[in-house]
Amino acid sequence: MNRTATCTLSLALALLLGAPLAAQQFGGPIAVSGDQILVGEAGNQTLSGIVYVFSDTNGTWSEIDQIRVTDVARSPDGFGRAIAADEATFLAGAPIEGTSYVFERSSQDAWGEPTRLTGPADVDFGAAVALTDRFAIISAPGEGSGVVYVYERSSLQNPRRLSAPSDVDGGFGSLLATDGTHLLVGAPGPRAAAGPVHTYTLDGLEPLGQLSTDDLPERSSYGSALAVHNGFAYVGASGFDARVGAVFVFEFGEDGWTEIAPLRPVIAARNTQFGASILASDGGLLVGAPGADAGAGALYRVSDSQGMTQVTVLDSETAGEGAGFGGSLAIADGVMAVGALGVDERAGAAVIFAGGTEQSTVINEARGFPSITGDEVECTEGSADVFDCESVNIVSFMPINEIGGVRGTRVNDIWGWADPESGTEYAIVGRTNGTSFVDLSNASHPVYVGDLPKTPGSRSAIWRDMKVYRDHVYIVADGAGAHGVQVFDLKELRRFEGEPITFDETFRYDGIHSAHNIVINEDTGFAYAVGSSGGGETCGGGFHMLNLEDPSRPTFDGCFADTDTGRRLTGYSHDAQCVVYHGPDEEHAGKEICLGSNETALSISDMTDKSAPRALSSASYPNVAYAHQGWLTEDHRYFYMNDEGDEPGGLVEGTRTLVWDVQDLDDPILVYEYIAETSATDHNLYIVGDRMYQSNYDAGFRVLDISQPERPVEIGYFDTSPYEGGASWSNFPYFKSGIIAVTGTGDGLFILKDVSKRLIS
Repeated sequence: MNRTATCTLSLALALLLGAPLAAQQFGGPIAVSGDQILVGEAGNQTLSGIVYVFSDTNGTWSEIDQIRVTDVARSPDGFGRAIAADEATFLAGAPIEGTSYVFERSSQDAWGEPTRLTGPADVDFGAAVALTDRFAIISAPGEGSGVVYVYERSSLQNPRRLSAPSDVDGGFGSLLATDGTHLLVGAPGPRAAAGPVHTYTLDGLEPLGQLSTDDLPERSSYGSALAVHNGFAYVGASGFDARVGAVFVFEFGEDGWTEIAPLRPVIAARNTQFGASILASDGGLLVGAPGADAGAGALYRVSDSQGMTQVTVLDSETAGEGAGFGGSLAIADGVMAVGALGVDERAGAAVIFAGGTEQSTVINEARGFPSITGDEVECTEGSADVFDCESVNIVSFMPINEIGGVRGTRVNDIWGWADPESGTEYAIVGRTNGTSFVDLSNASHPVYVGDLPKTPGSRSAIWRDMKVYRDHVYIVADGAGAHGVQVFDLKELRRFEGEPITFDETFRYDGIHSAHNIVINEDTGFAYAVGSSGGGETCGGGFHMLNLEDPSRPTFDGCFADTDTGRRLTGYSHDAQCVVYHGPDEEHAGKEICLGSNETALSISDMTDKSAPRALSSASYPNVAYAHQGWLTEDHRYFYMNDEGDEPGGLVEGTRTLVWDVQDLDDPILVYEYIAETSATDHNLYIVGDRMYQSNYDAGFRVLDISQPERPVEIGYFDTSPYEGGASWSNFPYFKSGIIAVTGTGDGLFILKDVSKRLIS
């Protein structure tokens, strides 16, 4: 076995998996050092990084050490997002910090104090690393179009600098692979596009040409994994052919690299993702296919690495369903570790083999930001604790693992309820695997009351939504299979006596399966499931009407869809608000009016007569991408709406909020497009008086003054995401106490206070 270890940037894992990484995704970066397995956290952008060390102790693989470079939890450094090792040396990148660390193993098998290698600032130095007997190789794909630094291990000083060729737009060095003779450098394009792979001699860094193939389709993820060994180079394309995947093979000769027949999986099923990881050695070729077998994953062992004539397909007996087995690979001296990145809702795991036999699946413990309780943390000089802010204080914070979350759990939507007998305020927090209830009667010391698990048999879902009517909460989930509408009597929360309770649903309405959202008009006693799909009466994704006359037993009362809207012209509504209208349009005074954000347009409908609902109007707008959600001003004159796709699609220069004048419900007029200084994707917004409260990805919680409705002005914010890739999903600003409950998708529940009014007065 050649003592060469490589690791690729976590970006490649995100591309092949097709969705954002979990807050700490364990098992993406993986390496073997003698009898130890080292596992990093590919997606960790929240906390200081840890590399976990596992060893076989009396026949059981268990964690024996944790390697970290700081004990400060709230210090995201990216440590462990890229790792490589041989028998005595361990190299770890910390690209957020812009540093890499070289550790040497002592005779007592302990890892000593590291040598620190620092690159230029803010260039992702350490995003990918590789190690050979002679060289330590570290990339900085954000430095210009990308740079690769090659250090002599004997000195670790004055590295050689390999810059991106002139035709590379960026990302050069996002992936690395080497066999000690050749160096492969990947520059994958955005959104799973095909990216070039450049090759060099490692000793002199002389270019040897590109590895390319003809007629490669878009979104093939060509370059998502790389390997090189014994004169052959392998380029994974896990998105090729509807994500069946392929590995493109090149042989080096006198005339340079020559492409030979690509490798394809024996079972060519859609979404197999063959080629997501590759490892080449004297023993043959290993190719990961984490999407095989409905996401359980598989590992192909190819003895004849230039063809598929001698193939063994391995799966995991210990990782479980949806494990994503094969997402990453490392092997040395008969010990193999295989990343299973789908375990625990994509928190990740590592499956360990020794002597050709599967030994066990190992995981790490769930981590999160420490809780914040006690004295209110004031926003002073632009910060509160580690969070950037303006005119918004932290009352408290509860991490996901303190509100019923387990490994891999994320939070999403939120609503609130005040007990009419005691006045106690509760936050109702959606999680990927259920719903949490938190007592906010002492908001500085919130108390987790209990959990309503997801519907038995349904899938965990990143989309969970809930609304309240008469002491009952109604909960839906999207992409969750046969979930239905969970109905829960909130008076059950009064049973709490100090120990969290696992609650049972009061009733389940099964007339739908999955739904993206649920809308409730408390004045009329009707609920509307919108964005329904996957079974039952979907109503085309429009309004599935539920009569709540008996709050604990909703009954179906018909469908409505504005079929001039929606991407498929079915009237699909992503979200909506329904009110008894009291605005300036006298023609519709007292009627039940619903305003839907229907993917392609704003749709306004009259739902007063459930037997004959009717569309009043619809209106599109410039640069429409995905009409997502909105809310009326309290006088029903204006409707503020967000578009979830315009920012990531590059259609607008900053976070955009659409201001509609709806004084004539039959003719809504777009009167203003508010463009924020941030470029984050906007999500949910709500209005209280002359304040609009927005939850946005990356930019967190924002406060806008709408006292001049057609000219909103941002006057405060709280960045729930003091790191790249975080998000605020939603907020609930309707508690009488004035506190605002906000979800941080990968972090937990924030209880905030808007002090902008106090400062103005």
